[in-house]
Amino acid sequence: MGLDILLGLQWGDEGKGKVVDVLTPKYDIIARFQGGPNAGHTLEFDGIKHILHIIPSGIFHADKVNVIGNGVVIDPIIFRKEVNGLLEMNIDPKRNLFISKKAHLILPTHKLMDMALEHQKGERKIGSTLKGIGPTYTDKIARVGLRVLDLFTPNFVQKYKKLTDNHRDFLDKLSFKYEDTLHQMEKEFVESIELLTQFRVIDNEYEFFQSLKEGKSILAEGAQGTLLDVEFGSYPFVTSSSTVTAGAYTGLGINPSHQGRVIGIVKAYCTRVGSGPFPTELFDQDGERMRKQGFEFGSTTGRPRRCGWLDLVALKYAVMINGVTEIVLTKADVLTGFKTVKICTEYKINGEITDRFPADSEAPIQPQYRSFEGWSEDITKIREYEKLPEQLKQMVHFIEQETGVRISIVSVGPDRDETLIR
Repeated sequence: MGLDILLGLQWGDEGKGKVVDVLTPKYDIIARFQGGPNAGHTLEFDGIKHILHIIPSGIFHADKVNVIGNGVVIDPIIFRKEVNGLLEMNIDPKRNLFISKKAHLILPTHKLMDMALEHQKGERKIGSTLKGIGPTYTDKIARVGLRVLDLFTPNFVQKYKKLTDNHRDFLDKLSFKYEDTLHQMEKEFVESIELLTQFRVIDNEYEFFQSLKEGKSILAEGAQGTLLDVEFGSYPFVTSSSTVTAGAYTGLGINPSHQGRVIGIVKAYCTRVGSGPFPTELFDQDGERMRKQGFEFGSTTGRPRRCGWLDLVALKYAVMINGVTEIVLTKADVLTGFKTVKICTEYKINGEITDRFPADSEAPIQPQYRSFEGWSEDITKIREYEKLPEQLKQMVHFIEQETGVRISIVSVGPDRDETLIR
């Protein structure tokens, strides 16, 4: 047994939460390794929709251990709301949720800084979720951030004041008004950290080492997607953490010798929230139809997602970066009813054809498409892969051929049981 890694291969929102929930019974431990409340993992079962932002998607399985790793940034206010939502469903996360001592805390002033910085960028906004993620990771890299373990030290208040005084100076220089808002946010923050300290905090690297030594299996759950990775995504329109396979090792404290499967999640089309390049984006009726049929609105921000055809150039790049061993194709049902379905196979950039994903986010890309015949059958009730429409199976085969990776699961709906395991 070892570490299997599940992550997104596009710009996020690929359906990772549902897949983690489906796969959880096969694992002993589910662990989040990066990101924070800027991610929203949606799970649906028994006709009820659940959205998680910080807590791992395996929390609905009482017999499984869930861990928030050191690479995650935690907003205590959002964490408390998430815990209260679970308690209302008679799920007590205190019984099987562990938190890394080394995970960094998102402070109220981090969120205010996020707002101020995004406002300052004007037309060059990156589309931040305004959850304080970037400023928190900035403090982490600058070695001035506060971690979960700081909550248990006698001088936490002094540490908090020292850091937030620096944040206030920054906000004052930007002439950003914040006093009234900050007062209420800090009141909630104090109430929320009280709850956070009631959970079991751990040295996750030691715990994982011991678990692997005992032969236990771990599923690392990523947030966002490969194309939002701070190193390899469409910079600067990226998130502040490492969303790729390598980030799982640093975000959990597990060495690479334990690597098992790398499960990449990809939609049958593409979506993106916020600013940044999107070569296959559609501005016509097809794009609007995808948005409506796929309910493409951000689970964290509520913003309508940009929609477009599947991009194989970007997908093959993501497969290469992550060392993907199998692909899960989600939301195939959203394409039902399209007369023609397209897949981008190459880019034309400055008159030249290429199959490489460009480092320059401003490159003038013209996507080159291959068209497939669509299908009209309702596939949400199908429970065997072989019974899917031939047109969809042809698409699956084409993606496998192009990427060199097998598609092991096809999702035909949001519910747990609308998942076809091949």
